[in-house]
Amino acid sequence: MFQSGWYRGIRISPRKSNLLFRGFLYFIISPRTKLMRQDKKRSTIMEFITGVRPKETLEISQIMTGSYEGQHVKVNGSIHTIRDMGDVAFIVLRKREGLLQCVFEEGRTKFELKDLKEASTIEAEGTVSAEERAPGGYEIRLDTIKVLSQPAAPMPLAISKWKLNTSLEANLNHRAIALRNIRERAKFRIQEGVVRGFRDFLYQQGFTEIHTPKIGAKSAEGGANLFRLEYFHRPAVLQQSPQFYKQMMVGVFDRVFETAPVFRAEKHNTKRHLNEYTSLDFEMGFIDGFEDIMAMETGFLQYMVALLQKDYEKELKILNVTLPNVDKIPTVRFDEAKQKVAEKYHRQIRNPYDLEPEEEALIGQYFKEECDADFVFVTHYPSRKRPFYAMDDPTDPTYTLSFDLLYQGLEITTGGQRIHDYHMLMEKIEKRGMESDGMEQYLSVFKHGMPPHGGLGIGLERLTMKLIGEDNVRETTLFPRDLSRLEP
Repeated sequence: MFQSGWYRGIRISPRKSNLLFRGFLYFIISPRTKLMRQDKKRSTIMEFITGVRPKETLEISQIMTGSYEGQHVKVNGSIHTIRDMGDVAFIVLRKREGLLQCVFEEGRTKFELKDLKEASTIEAEGTVSAEERAPGGYEIRLDTIKVLSQPAAPMPLAISKWKLNTSLEANLNHRAIALRNIRERAKFRIQEGVVRGFRDFLYQQGFTEIHTPKIGAKSAEGGANLFRLEYFHRPAVLQQSPQFYKQMMVGVFDRVFETAPVFRAEKHNTKRHLNEYTSLDFEMGFIDGFEDIMAMETGFLQYMVALLQKDYEKELKILNVTLPNVDKIPTVRFDEAKQKVAEKYHRQIRNPYDLEPEEEALIGQYFKEECDADFVFVTHYPSRKRPFYAMDDPTDPTYTLSFDLLYQGLEITTGGQRIHDYHMLMEKIEKRGMESDGMEQYLSVFKHGMPPHGGLGIGLERLTMKLIGEDNVRETTLFPRDLSRLEP
């Protein structure tokens, strides 16, 4: 019998000391013993994940090596197209690596062909055979097919065609479907290579990757082209660039870079403008001059071209792309470039402070004709057309130590040397009649010392557009955002 009393806030009474209560009391009085017994039971059924699990299915690249010829294999993928020839049908599977031809044979393949649809996903088994007419030179003679999923509706676009015979508008309206087309998808594989080259090269050069906020109190670029929003009852903007943060982090890491979206509320509806695009940015400290920035970008372009040639040969061939020569890039002053174009092409200079799109195109044409160059650095832009943080040319303050990089007559990069002296920066802000409210954190880093530095921003979609020979930047944007498009 239990003695009456209290234990840990529980009233113990002999009258309630039945078997159920005794079991409950045992759990309270001896919790450690009881939990140990439970843990032992639990440990017998515990499983551990130790890493990536090997798959029974092969990838297309493995089959295309030729190492599996004559062997029985298992593959999976989406049905890209079905060509029914009667007793034989060709089922082309699509995966991230490309296309794989599979042969359906009446009487051999244990499945009903009528039960297969375009866009179905399947798992199939069969024997690998060499076939020079098949994509990649190998095909699979099917034994069995297992359907993993079936589409609920027909395809809105003929994605199995070599080229999508549709308008850009229809393409964008069904973007995720259109990108299943081999050529459409290849564009963004090339774009992947551009970003990969940017990252890999800058890592090799001692840069640190950073990630900066896209919502802020004040924009680095200023002006009226801002997306404004309410941020918990406070005014805020979507950032036009990571400029302030890049410069601030130069004081920490010396060399920094970022690949991220930027936002421009420009009411342009042209083939070259987007309201949201991806900017490849870097900033580097302890420079000797803005020429160091141009040299670093040239090094990146050389690395990128070599990488594309090596790892993206298939996509380059699909799109029939000829990569540019980036061994050396000419430079020309802004005012000299305008003068050269005016003289050679008999064009009157109308705006002495900026380059018009037609002028950019003619500058590209000039240096292609004179130097066989696809790129040209245009340097020393007028100070009145550059942000307040741009370093003025000490020999002529009406110009800046800045540049644009033109690729076949289209600006893809803006960069230059920045002001690093606090007093000089404040003087320029005052001279332009600007307010420093909202820039206190940015300005404080200069107050406490900054090295000579500079950097640039590259428009990823524009660069990709020029690389693959498209004439509309929306063609090289996964999900474009412009004046009229917020979906998909």
